Amino acid sequence: MAKLTLVAARRSGDAGPVSVNGQGVGAAGPAVQGTGVGAGGGAGPRAGAGTGGDGAGRAAGGLTVPQGTAMYVGAVLGTGVIALPALAAKAAGPASLLAWLALVVVSVPLAATFAALGARYPDAGGVATYAMRAFGPRASAVVGWCFYLAVPTGAAAAAHFGGAYVAAAVGGGATTTTVTAAGLMVLVTVANAAGLRATGRLQFGLAGLLVALLLVAVGLSLPHAHTANLHPFAPHGWTSIGSAAGLLVWSFAGWEAITHLAGEFRRPSRDLPRAAGVAVVVVGVLYLLVAYAVVTVLGPSAADSGAPLGDLMARGLGGGARVLAAVAAVLLTAGTMNAYYAGAANLGAALGRDGALPGWLAAGSAPGRTPRRSLAVVSGLGFVSLLTTTLAGVGTQPLVLLTTGSFVAVYAVGVGAAVRLLPRGSKGRVAAVCALVAVAALLATAGVYLLWPLAIAAAALTYRSGRP
Repeated sequence: MAKLTLVAARRSGDAGPVSVNGQGVGAAGPAVQGTGVGAGGGAGPRAGAGTGGDGAGRAAGGLTVPQGTAMYVGAVLGTGVIALPALAAKAAGPASLLAWLALVVVSVPLAATFAALGARYPDAGGVATYAMRAFGPRASAVVGWCFYLAVPTGAAAAAHFGGAYVAAAVGGGATTTTVTAAGLMVLVTVANAAGLRATGRLQFGLAGLLVALLLVAVGLSLPHAHTANLHPFAPHGWTSIGSAAGLLVWSFAGWEAITHLAGEFRRPSRDLPRAAGVAVVVVGVLYLLVAYAVVTVLGPSAADSGAPLGDLMARGLGGGARVLAAVAAVLLTAGTMNAYYAGAANLGAALGRDGALPGWLAAGSAPGRTPRRSLAVVSGLGFVSLLTTTLAGVGTQPLVLLTTGSFVAVYAVGVGAAVRLLPRGSKGRVAAVCALVAVAALLATAGVYLLWPLAIAAAALTYRSGRP
């Protein structure tokens, strides 16, 4: 759920479209009929610097490798880590550690593939641009729909995660969780309707808060770890590792996010791959540390924990640590949701403007305007998702799987575009072929939830075919 954070955090003054081989590339969403490609919040002229070539020259931006690494970490580390270690443990027990490790390994070719695409085509449109270049406007529209409709389900799950930490700290169970989740959704809707957008500094600060929370939770809890909690290792069978991996895609979505800012790097062809490589190591180590701590410290109780990081901190500092964890979780959740709502609202308005969604949604698509109609759709669908899962009593797992199904579908299109666009024999092309195999495995883990992005794709193509 962090993939739109960076796009939404762009400077509001950067709003002009740029040109990519004759195709306009704007900031707000994948376009149809060759009119514009983008992915969320504002994107300026600098984002398109060097798009006519292979990105080897110096871009107009000034991002360094350390700054780019921080952006990657902020894009990939998100709300999932505050809840998914427990959900994965519930699905596969200690064997969920293998699912975490597998996703870390899969991240290597995925990150390398999108870094190669960003280095060669440093453009604000990201995956939508690559889909347009490789497969045409219909594929670009499908990517846009998958992004847009993944946000309501993902936001409802993220809000629920934050609410669970409040419930763990103050009590009240499901009622507190649901009320807090609804409150968070109202908060970010009102903030975005007022025209507010999270700044890059705020978003990166929240990412830093998350990293600090992870390190503190692990550091305080590991003295209480017991290797006996690793047995039985696979209580639900070895096939449950695939189920856990399907859930964990949520935590690893975001490797394509930096491609929207590729043009902001000093030398995209050099700096972007380096930043991606460092970020893979940092993110992988953090995730594996948290997962190991949850399994070995909490033991079987991890499967029933709604706030695993709070429980880890409580082992080291006592019950009062849950309040600290709740505050951090709520701030993190609010910041991430705010960025998602901002990016999705702009994306929907652009889709409406360019004919990929009803034109009614186009209001507010101009630079500096607030796309309130699109925001209302995103917010309304988010509340429907929260209400449906609350009344059905099924928890957040279906929401997570629906969202990750869409993420995997977007990855499939992006990696397919990379295989088609990157030069034969290049390191990026080799990474793309490896990533294609990895994405095929991720598609298999999505199971029946893959029907959701397939239905979205069919709806997008049907709608496009009916347009003049």
